[in-house]
This record gives sequence, structure tokens and C-alpha cells, in this order.
Amino acid sequence: MHFRKHSPAAHRPRGKSLGVPELIAIALGGMVGGGIFTILGISVALVGAYTPLVIIFGGLLAALAAYSYIKLGVYYKDEGATYSFFKRTFPRSPFAASLIGWWVIFGYISTMALYAYTFASYALSGFALADSDWMRKLVAGGILLLFMLINIWSVKGMGKLEDLMVYTKLVILVVISFVLINNSSTTLPTLLHEQQNVSLFTVLMVASLTFVAYEGFQLVINAVNEMATPETNIPKAVYSAIFLAVLIYVVIAIGAIVAIPFADIIANKEYALAAGAGNVLGHWGSELVIAGALLATSSAISGTVFGASRQMAVIAADGYLPKLLAQRVEHTPIYAIIAMTLAAFGLILLGSLEVILEFGSVTFLLVSLLMAYANLRIHKQTQSSLALTLLAVAGLLVGTLLILYYEWKHQPEQLLFILGLYLALTLGAFGYAKRQPR
Repeated sequence: MHFRKHSPAAHRPRGKSLGVPELIAIALGGMVGGGIFTILGISVALVGAYTPLVIIFGGLLAALAAYSYIKLGVYYKDEGATYSFFKRTFPRSPFAASLIGWWVIFGYISTMALYAYTFASYALSGFALADSDWMRKLVAGGILLLFMLINIWSVKGMGKLEDLMVYTKLVILVVISFVLINNSSTTLPTLLHEQQNVSLFTVLMVASLTFVAYEGFQLVINAVNEMATPETNIPKAVYSAIFLAVLIYVVIAIGAIVAIPFADIIANKEYALAAGAGNVLGHWGSELVIAGALLATSSAISGTVFGASRQMAVIAADGYLPKLLAQRVEHTPIYAIIAMTLAAFGLILLGSLEVILEFGSVTFLLVSLLMAYANLRIHKQTQSSLALTLLAVAGLLVGTLLILYYEWKHQPEQLLFILGLYLALTLGAFGYAKRQPR
């Protein structure tokens, strides 16, 4: 397969005129990664039976974020997506381009870390070492290394492997959901009746905390050069994919909370579904869940490494990251792939699952907020509704503040770690921006 010189974060080059079904598959492949496996235990621990409501609010927030991405995507028709949109909306500010570039790339790195950590948790869930944090981190490093080598070795092989993983994982997730619901020990209304009331504030806060589960719909915009009539196909594909992701997540969440005791989900939150399914459905149930989780996280790591490494190479070619990262060998940005893998493993070594999840959600919310602000700045050119664009800015700003409030109240040391990372990223972006001519 042949790449154009600047091929950013699409999953991979495809034939011309991708239809809506293929575009939906690209977005769902990006979103339904490790998300549901990662957020389930954390959400149930905080809001219990209200977890499906958290997922729905998260989906509404994702739809608000998608509005500006879609409007900018149709207006610019630039496969560079997030980075290119911001750079072109604020052409006189090298710092704006540099900052969005650094934040976007590190957002992708954090999702790679999140999916690798979740992969390791499920891979080890049936073994005596399941609760060993260091063993989890080593296995997470191993799966990152494997997909680094696959991406360097064969793009064609990676593409075929990825298609197989995306469609197989969706089938497994649906099967798991209905099997759990059929083996339920209670009902959702009963659980809601038994549970103490949870405030709307708490539900919105947890929806913000777990927002990273919707990261990935932007991949559709990266395929703008491979589709016919992007004006209609981009919005159809993105909104359909978000709706389907919400539906899949809600069905899985309901299946889990009616079939698995909350205590089991919370005690084993890194691999909640596997532990619970094993108790409810026996050995085969647990193995089916583990297979689904390993496929889901693997395909998400693969797609993210592929797409984000190319975006990283484009940003480096523009002078906002080390020039070495822009170099390609037979069109593959090998140094960018290696750099992203090492950075993701470094984040795994430094942080816990919750820190990585919350950093990923904060980054995704912040970048989406900046996209909404860019769209607000040129809303007349993009023919956007001012009211909807302002609503998106307000919603994403509130979501960002809610995560920071949660961290400040419950885990101030994690907040310091996250703010420290942002300070380092901002200083790095500023340093490279200073080198650029205005």
C-alpha cells in the first residue's frame, strides 16, 4: 500500500468513495475500544445503578463536541483534522498550532496507555498474578511493543488484522450483553429503587470523568479525501457512530449491573466484566469476556498507533516537534511510532489506571473545547448555529471543570500529577513555537 507524504490520522489509506457504513465502522473502531471495559468499574463505584445514565450524558457531551468537529471538517476538508483546523483558524499564532499539536498527540498517547493497561488487566485476570500492578505494567508494555512492531513491519497486515478485530469485538460485545441480561438476578428499576439517590451533579461529574470512552469519532474526518460528498457523509457517520456507541455501552452496562453484584464490579474494577461473568456464567463466560476485551483494546491500540503516529509526523514536519519524528521509511513514520509507544509505556509506569483515564478524559475535553472555540470564532464561515456552538463551548467547559473539581476534592495528588503533565506539555509547545517565524 502507498501513503501520501502527509497522511494523518486515518486508520489507513482506503479506496476512494468510502460509504457511510465504512465511515461508521472507522468511528466505532476508534470509540468502542477499551472504553466500556475501563469505565464500567469506575462508574459503578461512584454512581452504581445510575451508570447507564452516565453513559447517555457522556454521549450527549460527545455529540456536542462532534458538532464543531463536523462543521470544521466540512468547511476545511483537511485530513489533518484537529491540528490542521486550529492551525488554519489561528494562522498568525505559532503557539496555538504548537499547543494543540502537543495536546492532541499526548491525548492519543494517554488512550494508548489506557487501552494497554486494560488489555493487561484482562489478560491476567484468570491468573494468580492478576492483582500485581508491576506484572500488569509489564504486560501492557509488551502489547504496546507488539503493535509497534506490527505497525513498523506491515501496514497491509495491520489493516487486515484491524478489520478482523473491529468486527469480531462488536459481535462478542453484543453476545456478552444479552447473555448477562438473560442471567440477571435483579432488574434495573429494583436496583434504582434500592439505591440512595445520586445527584445530577455527581452523574454529570462521572460522565466527564469517563468521557475518554467516546474518543475516536474524529477518525472519520481524517478520511475526508477517501469519501464522496463529505458535507452529508461526515455528519451522518459521526452522529450514527456516537448513537451506536451509546447503545452498545448502555446495553453492556445494564447487563453487567443486573447480573453481577456491585461489590464484585467494584472490587475488580480493572477487569470487572471478566470477574463478574465468571461468577455468573462460569468459565466459558469469563473467557468470552476476556476475548472481547483483548480484541477491543488491541484494535484500539492498533488504530491509535497508526493514525496518531502519522499526525505526529505532520506536526514534526511543521517544526512543532523534533524533526526526527517527521522522517519516514517507505512512507511509514517509524520514529513517531517508536516515540509514541515509549511515551505511552512511560505514562503506564508513572500512573495508575484512574490517573491515565482521567488524564485522557481531561485532554479529550480540552481539545474538544478548543475545537468548539475555533468553530465559534468562524461560525459564520462554517455556517454553524451560534446557539449550538455556544452550548458546546459551555458543556465542554463545564465537563473539564467537573473533572478538575473531582480530582481536587478526592485525589489532590492526582490533580497535581495531571497539572504537572500539562505544564510540561505547554512549556514544550511554547519552546517549539518560539522557533517559528510568525
